[in-house]
Amino acid sequence: MQRFECYRYLCNMKIIHVDTLNLPELDVYARLTESQLRNRLEPEKGIFIAESLKVVRVALQKGLLPISFLAEEKYVDEQILPMLNDAIANSDNESTIKTIDDATIYTGDREVLAQLTGYELSRGFLCAMHRPQLPSVEDVCAGKRRIAVMDGVVNSTNTGAIFRAATALGIEALLLTPTCCDPLNRRSVRVSMGTVFQIPWTYINDLSLLNDIGFATIALALSNKAVSIDDPTLLAHDRLAIVMGTEGDGLSQATINKCTHVAMIPMQRGVDSLNVAAAAAVAFWQLRCR
Repeated sequence: MQRFECYRYLCNMKIIHVDTLNLPELDVYARLTESQLRNRLEPEKGIFIAESLKVVRVALQKGLLPISFLAEEKYVDEQILPMLNDAIANSDNESTIKTIDDATIYTGDREVLAQLTGYELSRGFLCAMHRPQLPSVEDVCAGKRRIAVMDGVVNSTNTGAIFRAATALGIEALLLTPTCCDPLNRRSVRVSMGTVFQIPWTYINDLSLLNDIGFATIALALSNKAVSIDDPTLLAHDRLAIVMGTEGDGLSQATINKCTHVAMIPMQRGVDSLNVAAAAAVAFWQLRCR
C-alpha cells in the first residue's frame, strides 16, 4: 500500500492486513460485549468503539486516544492517516503523540470486514479508544447555568440524541444516574455525532446534590402539579437543571418530589407526550439562557 511522504512521522504505526476476524487482537471489534469493553471492575482499562471520520476526529481533538483501527484498505490513506497526521501535528504532548503513533491499523477486504455485521462497514472504519477519566459532579457543574440530568434513560439512540440536542441547544453539561445507558456505547456515540466528546458529563448518585450547589431543578413529568414549560417562573432562576426520566415510565415520584418545579410540554390532538429525546430538545430550547 502506498504511503505519502507527509506521513513520514507515522512510520512506526503498524498496518496489518488480516484475512480473518478470529485474531485475539480483534476481540474488541468482533467478540467483546459493551459491558466487557466498559470494564466496570477496572474503569481505567476501559475501551469504547467509535466509528466514522467525523466522530473519531472530534474524539481526537478532545484528547481521547486510539488503541487500534479496523478499516477497509481504501480508508487507511484516504481518511485514517490524514486524520492521525493532523492529530500529531496539533499536539505538543509527547505522551499523546507516542500513543497515537503506537496505534495499530488492521485492514482487510470488504468481504472479511462484513463478517462483523453481515454487511459492509457503512462508515468505513472502526476505532477502539481509551475511555476518559470522568470528573466529579462539582467539577462538571462549576460555573454552569444550564445543565440536564438523565435519570434511567436506557436506550442508546435516545442517549445519543439527547447529547446532540444538549450540545446544540445551550446545555452546558450532562449528568446521568448509574442506571442510564453508557454514553460511550457504540450506537450512542454514533447517534450523538461525536457531541458526547464535546459536552462535559459524569454520573450522579443523589440529585439532592444539585440543590446544595445552587441549582433549581425542573422535573419533566406528566403531573397535575406540572406547569407549562414556558411558565415565566422557571426562567426566574439563574441556574437550572432539567431532569428527564426513563422511556415509558418517566421520572419516579420520589425523584419528582426532590425537584424544585414540575413542568410539562403542552400537547394537542390527544397526544400525551413526546419521545424523551424530542421532549429534551424542546425543553433545552425553551429553558436556554436568554
